[in-house]
Amino acid sequence: MPGRKGKMLTKKEIEQVLKKLYHMYPEATSELNYRTPFELLISTILAAQCTDVRVNQVTSTLYKQYNTPEAFLTLTEEALGEKIRSCGFYKSKARNILYTCKILVEKYGGRVPDTREELMALPGVGRKTANVVISNAFGKAAIAVDTHVFRVSNRIGLAHSDNVDETERQLMQNIPEEQWSDAHHWLIYHGRRICKARKPLCEKCPLTEECLYYKELAGRIL
Repeated sequence: MPGRKGKMLTKKEIEQVLKKLYHMYPEATSELNYRTPFELLISTILAAQCTDVRVNQVTSTLYKQYNTPEAFLTLTEEALGEKIRSCGFYKSKARNILYTCKILVEKYGGRVPDTREELMALPGVGRKTANVVISNAFGKAAIAVDTHVFRVSNRIGLAHSDNVDETERQLMQNIPEEQWSDAHHWLIYHGRRICKARKPLCEKCPLTEECLYYKELAGRIL
């Protein structure tokens, strides 16, 4: 991360950060609206380069008629593209979604697989999307590193890397496994509400005592 020193927080500091995040966001969960693993999978694919708010607006109508792989396969790429146009990259997303639905029907009997490896073999599904699904839909421990998790964890000092995969590996080392899924949501909530990309609200943040980004910022000001 720009301006960061090459270090991370100590184990004790990480424990403090996690404790504070838990108290700040005790009810944190996915902000995508879904009722089934399949709906979560499609919503997460749609959420690439798009906000959860926009995805929820689109799927609130879409899922009333199309909420199974079989139902989606009654649509052409063009028809689905029009329905998801406002999510961005709608042509490639429509193509990937329909191809994924075809595989789900032919290989899994219309069910969504519950392993990271199987999910990542589906079109349009990367490691982040797979981790979101296995964590939220199937209750498996995972940390999905999206743009918020990446930014916030590296700013605070829970990780120190300019690489998403390495950031995930470091978070898995630094955070107890039973907290992986919760910590994923805590970091997303914190990134959306306080530790924003362009203008972090450090004056409102309870983590300044530990945060390496804030300490460096304060040091430059002083």
